[in-house]
Amino acid sequence: MLTTTTIDAALRQALDEDAPWGDITGEVFVPADAQATAELRAREDGVLAGGEVFARAFTLTEPAVAVEVLAGDGERFSAGQVLATVSGPARGVLRAERIALNFTQRMSGIATLTRAFVDAVDGRTRIADTRKTTPGLRAFEKHAVVCGGGSSHRFGLSDAVMVKDNHLGVLTGAGGDVTAALLAARERLGHTTMIEVEVDRLEQIPAVLDGGADIIMLDNFSLPDLRRGVALIGDRAIIEASGNVSLETVTEIADTGVDVISSGALTHSVRAIDLGLDLVLSEATERSHPAGGAVTAVGEHVHQGGADASGDAHGDTAAAEIRPAAD
Repeated sequence: MLTTTTIDAALRQALDEDAPWGDITGEVFVPADAQATAELRAREDGVLAGGEVFARAFTLTEPAVAVEVLAGDGERFSAGQVLATVSGPARGVLRAERIALNFTQRMSGIATLTRAFVDAVDGRTRIADTRKTTPGLRAFEKHAVVCGGGSSHRFGLSDAVMVKDNHLGVLTGAGGDVTAALLAARERLGHTTMIEVEVDRLEQIPAVLDGGADIIMLDNFSLPDLRRGVALIGDRAIIEASGNVSLETVTEIADTGVDVISSGALTHSVRAIDLGLDLVLSEATERSHPAGGAVTAVGEHVHQGGADASGDAHGDTAAAEIRPAAD
């Protein structure tokens, strides 16, 4: 699902967006021969996703940068834990820093939220994502769901038949019969292709069962109606519940006996996990300032504003120290 080709394409687009003509701050302020070492450090507890993406952001930017990822995707981490180390030319490290953090923070946020859902149902049902993903980043976000212990729903429209309410509305509005249409679809499809049908009322279920659907999604059902739907369907199809799914409701939904619970909230409104890159730079820094002065040592704290789902900044802080090389 998340291939090297996909990772490289998305990272190149992000890097081109962030520095289409280079990083002018790094070029005029950071000495060309400065070297950097850095640590990716967690500011809060979470579940990691995107370690390979984090590393690749740096090596695509500057092949001389070396990255060691110290935790695996899907691994829980604690606040203060070092998750990766980065070392190499300072300009390359600084240019890739924000892109690497953006991907890893968001992916880890998805993995962390998914793990909370999975823990809440305690193995009684499967937690799955939806197609409500960020355009262009679906492979990254679905990978993060899997890292959190969830399951990937169909990746896209080409993967499986999923008849939703609008499909049913068009069919019945044109005088079509749901059972007959499902049976005809089965004749046209290969034997490995699944058919799922979304229903929003109990009375829709018998026609869908007669049509041989493999999966029936009970959409926005009340808890009592979910139980009735589960009893009506029995073992004739996989039963999926969706709609109004949150950490507050998912346990009760699992108690109804459904096989799968899908939630768009895993990806469409997740908060990025707070991760920071702590830098220590050391190399020749004594050089002429553009205005004629000399820079011999600089120490500064740089705010690396991580963004949550609403786009608000939150506290990544990188401590940077530049020391002149010994004579």
